Amino acid sequence: MSAPTLADVVTVLEDLYPPRTAEGWDAVGLVAGDPTRPVHKVLLAVDPVAAVVDEAIEWGADLLVTHHPLYLKPVTSVAATTFKGAVVHRLLLAGCALHVAHTNADAAPRGVADALADLVGLVDREPLVARTDDAERGIGRTGTLERPVTLREFAEHVAAVLPSTAQGVRVAGDLDALVSTAAVVGGSGDSLFDAVRAARADVYLTADLRHHPASELRERAAFESAGATATDTGTPYLVDVAHFASEWPWLAYAAADLAARFEEGTVTTRVSTRVTDPWSARLASSGR
Repeated sequence: MSAPTLADVVTVLEDLYPPRTAEGWDAVGLVAGDPTRPVHKVLLAVDPVAAVVDEAIEWGADLLVTHHPLYLKPVTSVAATTFKGAVVHRLLLAGCALHVAHTNADAAPRGVADALADLVGLVDREPLVARTDDAERGIGRTGTLERPVTLREFAEHVAAVLPSTAQGVRVAGDLDALVSTAAVVGGSGDSLFDAVRAARADVYLTADLRHHPASELRERAAFESAGATATDTGTPYLVDVAHFASEWPWLAYAAADLAARFEEGTVTTRVSTRVTDPWSARLASSGR
């Protein structure tokens, strides 16, 4: 059995995650590598950082596929005198190419959003913000939970199924309130609060929530729900996780879907075992 070329693998990746579905500001696709070289091993990771490069080289990967771009903005040099240039040089010297699937993977069926939605048991779902040219693809997912649970139970489940990080899981809202509908967005999601409210989600699971947007959403929700019930503090409630943790579940889907496109035994895929969340510790406030 002959191995596919890098060009063959890129063709499959671009079918799974079409570059045209990436956001206009994004930088996706093949970053480095010779399209004519054979590909036997593919490592998938969230971040193209030094620890992941170490893993790719140690395993003998021919291709590293990451979710986050190495170069999001144009550069004039990839010299190894910079930490990003060093990534390119180390990979190429080891015979390993680099490919990025970012917001095009966020939007795809069995992409970042679907993987996160599956973990929390979201059914009857649809994109939170659908593409105008493809209703199946879009940012985030919204739908119904398999059964109503308390906000506490929902957050505890999230903590149990996502990778462990120093941040853990932050919650805004009444922990005893019942939630039956949810919206999820992998990665930074506080720019989508209006869409979440429009979807009438009881709880919103995402990452990187900042103080002011989160505070204003909760204040608005409480204000607009005033008088509804004695205990209602307004929805959506918020569940905030580490950026890395929210996107990591997609890697298993990508690994399986990529390998399935080739004759068995020709391409081996592996999900990186390196935790690339940048935060290393969290200290509780005094007295807690």
